[in-house]
Parts: sequence; structure tokens; C-alpha cells
Amino acid sequence: MNLLFVIDDAYVEQFKVVLYSIVQQMPNQAFQVYLMQKVLLKKDAEIRYFVEKLGMVYHPVVVGEGAFATAPTTDRYPDTIYYRLLAHEYLPATVDKILYLDADILCLNDFKKFYHMEMGQKLYAAASHNEDGRLLDYVNKLRLKNFEMDSSYFNTGILLMNLEAIRLQVKREDILDFIEKNRNWLILPDQDVLNGLYADQVISIPDEIYNYDARYSLIYQAKSQGKWNLDWVIDHTVFLHFAGRDKPWKTNYRGRYSGLYKFIAKLTCKFEGKS
Repeated sequence: MNLLFVIDDAYVEQFKVVLYSIVQQMPNQAFQVYLMQKVLLKKDAEIRYFVEKLGMVYHPVVVGEGAFATAPTTDRYPDTIYYRLLAHEYLPATVDKILYLDADILCLNDFKKFYHMEMGQKLYAAASHNEDGRLLDYVNKLRLKNFEMDSSYFNTGILLMNLEAIRLQVKREDILDFIEKNRNWLILPDQDVLNGLYADQVISIPDEIYNYDARYSLIYQAKSQGKWNLDWVIDHTVFLHFAGRDKPWKTNYRGRYSGLYKFIAKLTCKFEGKS
């Protein structure tokens, strides 16, 4: 299986936690780990050692300084968030499918079935966090001018990528043109671009299984009439996603799943030989 990440030096420890959680759930699976980065990370040797100690194969992919120099960015959304949109330009041509993961997730269960799903000519598989109903979909379609697409607004934190189809359909010039025309309306820039251009080419997957947003735990429980509680999540959810500004590695985080994250992070440190 091929895994794709995009991080900077500030997210190295979280990246390790994701990988460790994956290996705990799929200890006999072979993984190729591709890590896209603007410049070679300062902890490159440390990362390589850790990935190889897990039994994975590490591939640093250095994009360079100017790939998205003119794209809209903020402190929260640097230009590196666009890398997943053009990953196919930088990955080896022999890689035909890859799973992109944000670094703020935990893997709680095996994802072989998800990874090997039949995608046909669809470009991506992703989940929609449509907790506010059709109104939010309407607002996003209005903002991104894609009313002709019969689709929801997809979260790109977990993104299965059909690279064979993407190489045929996703073009750099289309992405840069969309950014230029809509730069005043982009809120989550890379996510907006993907939804604005390719939402009708996305296979929808259930978020409670493959992209459970920890911020919405109470909403999930209400939606399921109490079924999707902590025990259910541990037994069924594949990727638990700590999206948003509040993060479980911060001392002031009080979310429902903070203890679970801190426990896995502690085991990761022990595995690495840190106290």
C-alpha cells in the first residue's frame, strides 16, 4: 500500500503517531510512505530511521520553493496544503493508487477493504462532513460556482487517490486558473479547489467510518441515537480525525478522544526509545 503525507518540521511527531497507529492495526502489511515537503525536512534522518524501524519504506518527495508561490495562503493554510492536488506530478509513474492522510489522525482499524475498493474512472474517494445538512452544500456550491455537480462538500483530510485517472484529468493550469478566479472566495483553499473542480469525480465514503471528525462527537451520537459512542468508534471507525484548531497533543485540549490520542502518542515515544 502507498501512503502520502504532507508535513513541515512542526508536524514530525504527529506524523510518527499516525504511522505507529497504522502499523498497530496492520502489522503484516507492506507500506510505501511518500512524504511531500517544500524543502528537505531538518529531521529527515530521524524520520527515515523511525519509518524503517516500523518496517515501512520511506520516500521523501521534495517539491521545492515555487510550486504554489502565487496561490492564496494564510498562517493556518500554507502553500504546502496544495501539494496533494498535484501529487501525481511528483510521485513515480509506477504508483497507480495512494492514500493521502492528514497528520492529525489516528488509525483505529484495518483499512485494506477501503484501499482496494474499485474506483473505475473516479478520481478520489473522500467523506463529507455535512453535519449542517443541505444548506451548507448550497452555500458551498454558491461560493465555488459548481451548481451543476450533484455532490456534497468533501473533506480532503483522508483522500484515496486514483492516480491513473488523475494523471489524465487533473491539470496544473486548471487548478491555478481556478485559484486565480476564486481567490477571494476560498476559505479552505485546497479543499475548495478539489470540490470546485472535481466534486463530481469523488466517491463518497461514510465519515463515521473513514473520517470521524472528533469535533462532532456529540452530533455523531445524536445522529446515531447514541450508537456511535466511544466503544463503537474503537470497534468500527478506521480513521479518527482531529480536524480544526484544537489538537489533542496540546495541554488545553479537552475533547472526548484526547486520552486515546495521548495513549497512542506515549506508545509511539516508547517504541522510538524516547522517555
